[in-house]
Amino acid sequence: MPRATRASRLSGLLASVLLLAVTAVGCGSSNSGSTSSGSDTSGSNSKASADAFPVTIAHKFGSTTIKSEPKRIVTVGLTDQDAVLALGKVPVGTTEWLGGYKGAIGPWAKDKLGSSPAPTVLKDTGTGPQVEKIAALKPDLILAVYSGLTKAQYQSLSQFAPVVAQPKAYNDYGVPWQQQTEEIGKAMGKADGARTLVSGVEAKFAAAKKANPAFAGASAVMATPYEGVFVYGSQDPRSRLLSDLGFSLPKDLDKVIGDTFGANISKERYDLLDQKVAVWIVPDTTTAVTKLHGDKIYGDLNVVKQGREVFIKESSDYGNAVSLSTVLSIPYVLDRMVPQLAAAVDGKTSTKVEQPAS
Repeated sequence: MPRATRASRLSGLLASVLLLAVTAVGCGSSNSGSTSSGSDTSGSNSKASADAFPVTIAHKFGSTTIKSEPKRIVTVGLTDQDAVLALGKVPVGTTEWLGGYKGAIGPWAKDKLGSSPAPTVLKDTGTGPQVEKIAALKPDLILAVYSGLTKAQYQSLSQFAPVVAQPKAYNDYGVPWQQQTEEIGKAMGKADGARTLVSGVEAKFAAAKKANPAFAGASAVMATPYEGVFVYGSQDPRSRLLSDLGFSLPKDLDKVIGDTFGANISKERYDLLDQKVAVWIVPDTTTAVTKLHGDKIYGDLNVVKQGREVFIKESSDYGNAVSLSTVLSIPYVLDRMVPQLAAAVDGKTSTKVEQPAS
């Protein structure tokens, strides 16, 4: 499923009633009978603060109170597993979005597993979270921070465990990685650890900006050739990668795409692509580029003529890390994206934007 259509993954309503086995599961279930077990990994983030609970977290559907440190976490949010891992715990269940990785854990996060078994991977076939399979994991916390959870889905899941849904202040799938990490940290009783993680990644952005002053204020856009041209809005984590590096997004971007994480644009609005840098997430860095450049309207834009494009292969580890944009994947991305952006932003046709070696 193309990553541009992720909102549809959680758009269907859950079944109107849960099986008796589901509703009977308590929020504080033990590990017995489970298919997998969560565990703490070593590191400074592995211990919850003694006075962290109870904690109440506000979200799109109200608020959720977590009474004690969660031991068995299931992530329904498509990227929430990385924050959990970064904070020293392995989820018992994760939701697969892209990459096909074991446990839905990318290479940038594998070392956080330690000796723990990989989480059980849940799939979303378009009808919402797999309620029965989630219940079988006996979670004591369900995280849906980076999600498009509906109210009906939230209510159904809340019958057997506390659920932290997406924040009200942002579009579905629009929570910034910083807030995602900090909200998950609060839910796990590790607010201080979460802030430390965020500060560490923000320092990497600051170093990249300092080393590349040409990024400051330069206009940039993130897009993908899905059903024509799909452009990501200011609330999408991919666009925030550019903003956090000092780039400015097109002035009319959100006005054109509306109140969503992104949208397809008509050829009449290809001016949105004619920025100092255009970053493309493409299925193939040869075929897709040839097709894009073969479009006369796009091919005649200065961003093309002056060699100011960055292409990222969608199905590569790099492409997956860009789409996830988490506290763990972002350092991996910056190591690869910053050199590409630096080559593109100089505007010299003689400067080739190289693909990362790995």
